[in-house]
Amino acid sequence: MQEKVAVIGGGSFGTALGALAASNGMEVEIFAREGEVIDAVNKSHINSVFLPEVTLPENVSARHMDELASSGHDNFIWTIPSQFTRNCAKQFAEAISGKCILIASKGIEIATGKLLLNVMTEEVTAKYSVLSGPSFAKELAMKKPTTVSVASYSLKLASWWQAALSTEFFRVYTSDDMIGLEVGGAVKNVIAIATGISDGMGLDNNARAGIITRGLAEITRFGLAYGAKRETFVGLSGLGDLVLTCTGELSRNHRVGGELAKGKDIDDIISNMKMVAEGVPTAKAVYLAASERGVEMPICTEVYKIIYERKSPADSVRDLMLRPLKVETPY
Repeated sequence: MQEKVAVIGGGSFGTALGALAASNGMEVEIFAREGEVIDAVNKSHINSVFLPEVTLPENVSARHMDELASSGHDNFIWTIPSQFTRNCAKQFAEAISGKCILIASKGIEIATGKLLLNVMTEEVTAKYSVLSGPSFAKELAMKKPTTVSVASYSLKLASWWQAALSTEFFRVYTSDDMIGLEVGGAVKNVIAIATGISDGMGLDNNARAGIITRGLAEITRFGLAYGAKRETFVGLSGLGDLVLTCTGELSRNHRVGGELAKGKDIDDIISNMKMVAEGVPTAKAVYLAASERGVEMPICTEVYKIIYERKSPADSVRDLMLRPLKVETPY
């Protein structure tokens, strides 16, 4: 019998992961809210809104999110944006309870400072895994070589997702550090906004390298405060994803930073984007959570102030450079 996978969320990354599973012979259904996405996937095998460049396999179809309750699937890939995850999980708790859920969304809930795994487990009892790593949706869908990690409390479960998704162009490693994968995947988006600001201001290569390196230290400190393993942050979901998002031309968060550097208001920037730049809400979530936990996050703090307090990027650069001098530590 053909294995089935349901993708919850019709954005670019969910669509790319769905195409990946389909290329491994699975029957894939994408559950989306956008009627245009559903019609285009079913009629033309293209996600015309979020991933128009790629033709999807014949064994990918789409249905409306409201039909999830009667879908009967056992395996789900969760790609709902972070700030909508709790409400969506509540809405479909009965349909996904007890099932295998791979969390591929990246972010932290603003209201609670909780990672998405914690948000999900509070609303739905299920068998959870987490996927993270350097993986732009467009490149993944175009079958460019990509490597990621999947973590779970169960090696058997992580190995199932590893086998289900691995192909000649998509290599999946396993891990037991779900917290580390989540933290790395979430906080790197905030650092990417910082590098976008720096690049947009013309501060060049030295500044970018410094932000990435010290940004990794901030991510590590933050992760350790949540109980992650230190070594996770020098892997694909830490350093790998950070480098990609801070330097790749497809990075939405880097693009947001570049627009902020031009003096544009964050509300105007977001209103002109089709897809969610997770670093924007995550900047606030990280700032609040780090303050509550006493974790020093100077780069993330300045990104928060630029976005939410409308601080001048030039003032933030000056304040970062004139912080008290200290010994370098890797976390």
